[in-house]
Amino acid sequence: METASFTRNYASEFHKTTDAIEAMDGTGKNLGFQAAVELAVDLLVQVELGKRRIYIVGNGGSAAIASHAAIDLWKNGGIPAHTFNDSSLLTCISNDIGFEDVFAAPLEMFAAEGDLVICISSSGNSADIVKACQAASRKNCHLVTLSGFSNANRIISLGELNFFVPSFSYGFVEILHQYILHCILDAKMYCVDSKDIFNKNLDL
Repeated sequence: METASFTRNYASEFHKTTDAIEAMDGTGKNLGFQAAVELAVDLLVQVELGKRRIYIVGNGGSAAIASHAAIDLWKNGGIPAHTFNDSSLLTCISNDIGFEDVFAAPLEMFAAEGDLVICISSSGNSADIVKACQAASRKNCHLVTLSGFSNANRIISLGELNFFVPSFSYGFVEILHQYILHCILDAKMYCVDSKDIFNKNLDL
């Protein structure tokens, strides 16, 4: 296939995948993307009003997405948000406890009831992300998951909100996880905070 044909096909498949994003509650009930974003916005408002915090975890590319989202949440959204991506923390927990607990252990220490934990995994099967979900539940935190690949993955029904990207392409899943998180925060800023997110950078 020529590059031009590939690019057209890539764009077409990406748009199809965007339109096919799924969102479920903890029972597996399909909520629809718009309704799920609305519920996620409600969670952000609840966290903000309750002066709670947000913790976001992910591996590799998902760790980068987590860091990006956390910065946007506190800088633009005014909600304290954190990741556990410090290299000393990651290597310490991995060495002393085990990599599967690399996010669960700090969540057990820092997360409190009413906080929001967002767990990101392209496959939805990473053991450390599964254990992070379980830790969030033990701490009585709100939990939102973002996953992809197979709809039989391990975290797809662990959260009270679960976003699923039906694609086996890492690129599509990672980009659309970023899109989902941006959409949730931008919806909160636009609909709740009355900030014009479409034109706020016009004069930069």
